[in-house]
Amino acid sequence: MLTLRDLNRATLARQHLLDRHKGDVADVVHRLVGLQAQEPRPAYLGVWSRLAGFARDDLHAALHARTLVRATMWRATLHLVTAADFAAFRPVVAPVLAAAARRFEGIDFDAVVAAADRLLAAGPMTFNELRPRLLEEFPGAYDRALGYAVRMLTPLIMVPTEDRWSFPRESAFGLPGIDLEPAGVETLIERYLAAFGPATPADVQTWSGLGGLKRIMSGMDLERLTDFTGRELYDLPGAPRPGGDVPAPVRFLPDFDTLILGHADRTRVLAEEYKGLVATKNLRIKAVYLVDGFAAGTWQIKRTGKRAKLLISPFTSTSPALLEEEGLRLLAFAEPDAAPSLEVVDGA
Repeated sequence: MLTLRDLNRATLARQHLLDRHKGDVADVVHRLVGLQAQEPRPAYLGVWSRLAGFARDDLHAALHARTLVRATMWRATLHLVTAADFAAFRPVVAPVLAAAARRFEGIDFDAVVAAADRLLAAGPMTFNELRPRLLEEFPGAYDRALGYAVRMLTPLIMVPTEDRWSFPRESAFGLPGIDLEPAGVETLIERYLAAFGPATPADVQTWSGLGGLKRIMSGMDLERLTDFTGRELYDLPGAPRPGGDVPAPVRFLPDFDTLILGHADRTRVLAEEYKGLVATKNLRIKAVYLVDGFAAGTWQIKRTGKRAKLLISPFTSTSPALLEEEGLRLLAFAEPDAAPSLEVVDGA
């Protein structure tokens, strides 16, 4: 039987949050099956938390080389993934994305996709540039619905620039120039378990957006485990489960981190009583820090002139000294030209 701490440590080990991975940036992104990238900076910070010796230029170079891409993937949200995983899994989640697009009625989706492909073949565009062009071909349509349909139905990648976090606030999207080679759903499940397991079918479905996975997982060659609540969980044979007594260092996770969003039941990392302090009403997932493996508060960086302050909002009493070393390392990475400081504030 797996205890809560057993689940926590197993997941942290696979997320490289017990020991930072020693390798390159593409390898760690591959191991995580991508990182949430709704905004440009969090993906950088998510890699920093998990990869030893990571430098900003490593990710920037990989994006420009198209080894890594930022694209609409899991749960119809933007993720940083390897180009190989984009090619393999973008077709697998296509039904989820199509269902999201088809909530808008009165649109000839095939015609819109064909028009978008033709327009983007001439070069990348922002959606503020693309929507008026689509309206010329579909007069009277709702321009936002046209743009959303293109984002869901057309495999696109965001075009990196020389901006600080590789993308401007309004990024251009372009055709990927990558041949899509669909993998099986079983392969996706195995990759998920390698990064997030042990887990239930509901966990995999929450992360991926795909449905009907219990039947598929029941037929796979997976280990069956039981947790402290009596639930059946699935895992890869031989996957790391280091045990609940293994020490877990302080780690800072960015907004929208994949670990916080990776399970239907988040209690292996985030206690139920703190969930409302992390997920806001406008669907933002705040940056959290981990103490002893579990979310212990939220954090944010405030930059004023030449000073950068890490503001800590604990859920319960936390010693600033416990957070200082890792917190100052975070500031040195995120704001390298600023004088750093750390401050505990009220409220998460």
